[in-house]
Formats: sequence, structure tokens, C-alpha cells
Amino acid sequence: MKTIDELLTEGVAGKRVFVRADLNVPLDGGTITDDGRIRAVLPTVKALADAGAKVVVASHLGRPKGAPDPAFSLAPAAARMGELLGTEVAFATDTVGDSARSTVAGLADGQVAVIENLRFNAGETAKDDAERGAFADRLAELADVYVGDGFGAVHRRHASVFDLPARLPHAAGHLIATEVGVLKKLTEDVKRPYVVALGGSKVSDKLAVIDQLLGKADRLLIGGGMVFTFLKAKGYEVGASLLQEDQIPVVQEYIERAEKSGVELVLPVDVVTSTEFPDLKTKAPGHPHTVAADAIPADQLGLDIGPETRKLYASKLADAATVFWNGPMGVFEHPDYAEGTKAVAQALLDSPAFTVVGGGDSAAAVRLLGFDENAFGHISTGGGASLEYLEGKTLPGLAALED
Repeated sequence: MKTIDELLTEGVAGKRVFVRADLNVPLDGGTITDDGRIRAVLPTVKALADAGAKVVVASHLGRPKGAPDPAFSLAPAAARMGELLGTEVAFATDTVGDSARSTVAGLADGQVAVIENLRFNAGETAKDDAERGAFADRLAELADVYVGDGFGAVHRRHASVFDLPARLPHAAGHLIATEVGVLKKLTEDVKRPYVVALGGSKVSDKLAVIDQLLGKADRLLIGGGMVFTFLKAKGYEVGASLLQEDQIPVVQEYIERAEKSGVELVLPVDVVTSTEFPDLKTKAPGHPHTVAADAIPADQLGLDIGPETRKLYASKLADAATVFWNGPMGVFEHPDYAEGTKAVAQALLDSPAFTVVGGGDSAAAVRLLGFDENAFGHISTGGGASLEYLEGKTLPGLAALED
């Protein structure tokens, strides 16, 4: 896989370089609430611009239905990129139309443009190879060189991720090179004890990675909404908590496998519950109660791990040499149910281990809860991509960058 450093050595001055970034930032109306993914691609964009390239940045945002939708415009991301770079960033109001062509044609050496949301064109995500390829052909007309740096999208077989690199000389950007290097530390010659903390809402989203980790990790800590399927599989009542009943048999199998293989599978001993889901917009006070994990009342739903579990999980992280954390421990967006996620984040900071925060909600939680991002070993920009890498899957966007 050619890296951007090699590309820069060859020279990019005067060339149009298409950077497939991941600018899929959370928006509240037109306001970006977390610019972490924009910041993550800046080293690549700045290096190319400083070397005299005409930089064309492209990304998806959200899930529009293959047609323009103002709610998913990349205009706020382009404006924020300009603020962070300290220079004007041009914005094309379409992907491959007149605006994109004229915007790119108007770039001087060292200037940067962002084109509109790639998913405004149905060809970006098309299942049909020909339709996707036709869109990639039009994107290729905007550039001379391709740089893949949208790690959060490399697990997608999309036109700008998979098909476009085949049509242009290509290289991996700084972010992708860093992400792959970090993930190799979690899969090759791992320093032990290797502890994995998994949270998030649905256990079904994590089954494949749990399957892999049962043969690789020394200890698994389970939290978030997914934990109630584990508790139910142990025979506990979970009240009104989130539950995927259809996954109980496979979870029971995983519990048995963990015991047989010597992997320590750690579940909460207490949980914070309420009779209702909290209002995340107003942050109005909830009605939290702490109960034993095996005694959740019928009218209560679990929303966070409890104080004894926080202490337990911190102790299980204290002696780790390598930690991977993916998924919050509770509804961290509300202060009444954020303490479990805070406790895990703090335990990672207190640990001497090499710590990896696996993207998505975990990365958002770190920033929302006020932690110093630089204090962690690595914060990934791609939760889904990280998980699929750890599952051992071939990621289309990485395969496309191989020479």
C-alpha cells in the first residue's frame, strides 16, 4: 500500500488530488456538534496543499436517499475545515455536475475544495457494479490522483471508496496509515493482558467481534444496552430494559465458550435504572435508581452500569497492557446516566496500557465528557470499520489501496 509520504516524494504540485475523507460529523441543524472527523483528515489535506496540490475533498454525511437533501449538506463541514485550516475552502454544491467541475477547475495550486455529499448521487452506494462504476468514472474526471483517508468508510463497497481508486494512481492518507498501524497492534503480537470493553445498544452489532475476541482477548467487559441480553442469558430478569431475545441462544453459547477458553467475561453487578428513557434534548433530570443486576424491577429499564460495577471495571482495566474500548456503558448523553462511560474512560487514562478508543459513540463520549483526546493511545474515527477489521474481514476501501 503506497502511503502519502511516498506520493509527496514523487511530487503533487499542480495535480488535482481527490481525498476521500470521512466528514460524517454530527449536526444539530446546521451546527456541527463534534468536529473530530474533520480534524482527523487535516494532516493529509494540509500536507497535500502545502506541497502545491489542488485538493478536492469528498465525503458522505448521513443517509440521504441518493438525491440532494439540505439536511445532509456538507456545507457546514467545508466551512469548519476552512476555519481549522485558516484559509478559504471552496464548496461545490453538487458532486459531479457543473458546480463541481467549475470549482475544481478554479483551484490554484495549494487550494482546497469540498464537493457536496457523495450520497446525493445514487451511484455512490449502488449495489449494481455498472451504476457504481459509472459514478466513479465521473468522479475520476475531477482528479489526477486519489488519496484514501476516510477510515470510517473503508468497510463500505461504495464508488468513492472502492471503485474510484482503480481508476486513478492511489495512496493511503496519514489517517488510514495510522488507523491500520494501530489495529495491527490489536491483532498481531498483542501485549497482554489484553482487555476489551464493549458497550453500545445492540448485542447483534457486536456478535462477530465477540466471536473473534473469545480467541484473542484475556478479558471482556460488557456494558451498554447490549448487556441486558447477556444478563437475560444468565437467567436474570431485565425489566423493561433493551433486550434482543432472538440473540439469547448465541449469547449463552459465547458465555459457555468464554468459560471453556479461559476468557474472563465480566458483567455488571449493579445497574442504574429508571421508569422512562431520559430527554436527551432538554437534559431534564431523570429518575435514576441503582439496583442489583439480578434484581431489575419489571417497570424499570437499565440506562447505565452502577457504582459497584464502575469500581469493578476499573480494577479489571488497571493491570492491562492493551485495551480496546468500543461502545458507551450507558446513555452518556444525559448526565444522570453518564457515570459508567466516564468511569471507563478515566480507567483507560489511569492505566499504563496502550489504549484504543474504537470510534463512533465512544469517541464522541470522550469529547462530550471533557476528556483530553491526546491522553489516549488512539481514538479511532471509524467504529464500524474498526470492528470489521478486528473481525478479520477484508475491508473494500483498504483492499482498493493495495498496489
